[in-house]
Amino acid sequence: MAKTQRPPRTPMPEQDPKARARNFDEVPLGYTPEMAQREASRCLKCKKPACRKGCPVEVFIPDFIAEIEAGNFQRAVDILKRKNSLPAVCGRVCPQENQCEAYCIVGKKGEPVAIGRLERFAADWERAQGAVKIPEIPPKTGKRVAVVGSGPAGLTVAGDLVLKGHDVTVFEALHKPGGVLVYGIPEFRLPKAIVQAEVDYLTKLGVKVVTNFVVGKMRTVEELIQEDGFDAVFVGAGAGLPKFMGISGENLNGVYSANEYLTRSNLMKAYRFPEYDTPIVRAKRVAILGGGNVAMDAARTALRLGAERSIIVYRRGRDEMPARVEEIHHAEEEGVEFQLLTNPVRVIGDDNGWVRALECIRMELGEPDESGRRRPVPVEGSEFELDVDAVVVAIGNAPNPLIPSTTPAIQTSRWGTIQADETTGATTMPGVYAGGDVVTGAATVILAMGAGRKAADAIHDYLTKGG
Repeated sequence: MAKTQRPPRTPMPEQDPKARARNFDEVPLGYTPEMAQREASRCLKCKKPACRKGCPVEVFIPDFIAEIEAGNFQRAVDILKRKNSLPAVCGRVCPQENQCEAYCIVGKKGEPVAIGRLERFAADWERAQGAVKIPEIPPKTGKRVAVVGSGPAGLTVAGDLVLKGHDVTVFEALHKPGGVLVYGIPEFRLPKAIVQAEVDYLTKLGVKVVTNFVVGKMRTVEELIQEDGFDAVFVGAGAGLPKFMGISGENLNGVYSANEYLTRSNLMKAYRFPEYDTPIVRAKRVAILGGGNVAMDAARTALRLGAERSIIVYRRGRDEMPARVEEIHHAEEEGVEFQLLTNPVRVIGDDNGWVRALECIRMELGEPDESGRRRPVPVEGSEFELDVDAVVVAIGNAPNPLIPSTTPAIQTSRWGTIQADETTGATTMPGVYAGGDVVTGAATVILAMGAGRKAADAIHDYLTKGG
């Protein structure tokens, strides 16, 4: 047992909470080479690495960590990129604590090896060198693949298929590629220059990226195949349709979906207004409804936009919050308030139709529901008002129905998600595959990438072997 007693986990430097709560610069500052090597030395180099079981794209984790420990940083990057085409992104936003690090043997006796931080270090080191290595591209197969959506699933499919010799064109509805990585995740968690660098890498491999192109409006999936000559299509359109609570007052001025609020700030750079001509609400007291990572992103964004109070309103307790522990911790450090076991019941407006308060009711936890979490039950007579002038609804998203509605051959579930085979991503329409949030509903970046990888293998088999 003594073998598993390792040195303590190497902390990552961060911006001071008081300073960062008012700027959009990245919060964690990254490891120095010395820190990375020190952390890498904690790895046990297991012969049967359990950590790989928790990685949806099966990165060769002990191998790349061993190269970091030895100071062979380029070699570490090369090993990472065999399985992960977006390491700088995953090192920042993936919930490693529930995936690879949850299986780490070192974590059985203490804190697990900081696999995500080491992944980020290796990717950042390569980018800092200014010379990203381009692998050898195989001979062209003559096959053409259309990828709908440039989020993590679409980018993974594109990168994998171009390295198999196929011509790949990515169609993105927005004016910047990256999907949720650019419109949903704030600059302070994932700098957009990093996403652009990953997209640039794919274009250097030969992937074509077409922006401002809405598949389902400008061309249907059927037209891409029958008229434009694509041999296969991958749909990775994400889950960008916001959900609302359906309570009174949600149509008041000052109520926003988290999608709109974050898209304005992140993709459209509203936080740099008037340099970027995108207005955004700069409320003084903002209530954010929800307890996931998107809610934390919105609450922390509100502070940076000048809010005096940013309040998370969540109907369950802290232990039930789906957000990453790190994101909750960062929000608390920065001054976000938490109204837990609290459920919104009505948005109250002033005489001009603007939000002035949020009526809530206290909750208590009852018996577990179908999700396994204890069901929140209202406490009779506990209603109260929160004095707020803006409300951001962050209770989840669903896929946009545009593609299924224009492509009858693609079947969907009752939740509006595309039905696709779990192991291949194949839909009910021959030659059409799907993966990521458009199939699962809103989930994690790495799960979308894992689905993209499986779909890319299946598409390659379909194009070269006939399925």
